[in-house]
Parts: sequence; structure tokens; C-alpha cells
Amino acid sequence: MQTGAITTYIDVGQVALYVFWVFFAFLIFYLRREDKREGYPLVSERSDFIRVQGFPGIPKPKKFLLPHGGVVYAPRDETAQPGFDAMPMATFPGAPLAPIGNPLLARVGPGASALRADTPDLTNDTAIPRVVPLRVATDHYPDPEGPDPIGMEVVGADGLVAGVVAELWVDIAETMVRYLEVTLTAGHSVLVPLPLAKINSTTRRFTVVTLMAAQFAEAPVLASPDQVTLREEDRIQAFFASGQLFATPERSEPLL
Repeated sequence: MQTGAITTYIDVGQVALYVFWVFFAFLIFYLRREDKREGYPLVSERSDFIRVQGFPGIPKPKKFLLPHGGVVYAPRDETAQPGFDAMPMATFPGAPLAPIGNPLLARVGPGASALRADTPDLTNDTAIPRVVPLRVATDHYPDPEGPDPIGMEVVGADGLVAGVVAELWVDIAETMVRYLEVTLTAGHSVLVPLPLAKINSTTRRFTVVTLMAAQFAEAPVLASPDQVTLREEDRIQAFFASGQLFATPERSEPLL
């Protein structure tokens, strides 16, 4: 036999190759099972009694320790998501959904949001709310060398005034502005995601091209004036982003 051979037809290199194949197959099985800890079993569109798991099946629940105390298990029984106002555009499974009524509030497409925890996002070190208004984060302030956004008008894509910036909401962990608190002409206040607002320091105006001015009044409002939860953030961002497609009927049509 040749050097390194176990028998006349098996050598060390061949055994190593077989071991690698077995290890790699087990790794694929393990990773595919682990990625089913969230979102499974899937609910079939054909019947409420069908639960789609696929192969391999869902793993046994595992306990995870949360950074600020408490535990969560995955997989776990999920709370049903609130319904959305939409219907399939065709009869085949997985057909696109067309919004019913006001598409900005239908919670489909770009307006969809997750049912995240109805608690604020907390900082890692001090476990305090991460996104707060300047009236709470009193050690933060706008750059004195730049324009002060407070008092500036906010206009929609139609050029009409929706309201006036009353406050800035900052991410104290990242030291950046996340939202504009806008007092609307309708009387109440809403948060507008700053990345969707373009400032013009000359005219002292913010322009939000995703919505028309009148549509700001339909934006989600906060349950607490000085606190925004993860669930509220998702819904606010989804509402303003959905206007890029749903603000006018023309935006939903193809370009060509």
C-alpha cells in the first residue's frame, strides 16, 4: 500500500473529504433550522388550518437574556398582527395586495410595519429612552453655526404649508436628529422622519415630497408627548415612506 493509505483503496485524504461532506451537510441542516426561530410556522393563504414549516422543522424554544433584564423565548407564540385593508389582485397564492380605501393607512406595501414592542428603544449603557425631544435631552442643542430648524415651516409635495417645526427629537446614543415635531395647521403635532425632509435655509422651509400637506393630519400620533415607542416609530416611518407610492394615484402607475 502507498504511504498514508488505510487500505488499498482508502487513504487519509479520502476520509478527510468524507468527514468534510458530513460536517457541511450538518452545518446546512443546523443553520436552516436556526433561521426558523422567528416567523415560523408560516400561515397558508389557502387555509387557516395549514401551518407551513418545511424541512427541517422548527427547533425547540431557546431562552435569550435581554440586555436590560427579562427573557424572551424563540420560537414562541406570536400575537396576531392587526389586520390590513387590502385584497389580492389575483387568485393565485402570493398575489400582490391592492390597498382598500386610504392606501396610506392600509398597512401594505411601503406602508407595512411590524408589531414591535410598544416600549421605547433604550440605550445600551444607561437603559434610558434613546430617542427623545430636546425638552427632555436638555444637554443637546442645534448647531449654533447652522440654521435653527425650530419655527421653520414644513410644506408637502404640493407646496402647501402643513405645519411648523416645534421641536427636534434626537437620538442621544448617536447624537443626531431623528424626527421633526411638527405642529400642524389642524392643531395637533406629529413626528416627521428627518431623512424625508429637505431643508432650504434661504426660505426657512422643510419640504417633504412624499406627502401632500393635507395628508400630514392622518399621520400616527404619539400616546405620550415626550416618548416614542418602537412600534410607533415603525408606523410613523411606514406612513411617511408610503406616500412615495400612495400619496397620489399617479404615483402608483408605471413610468412607461
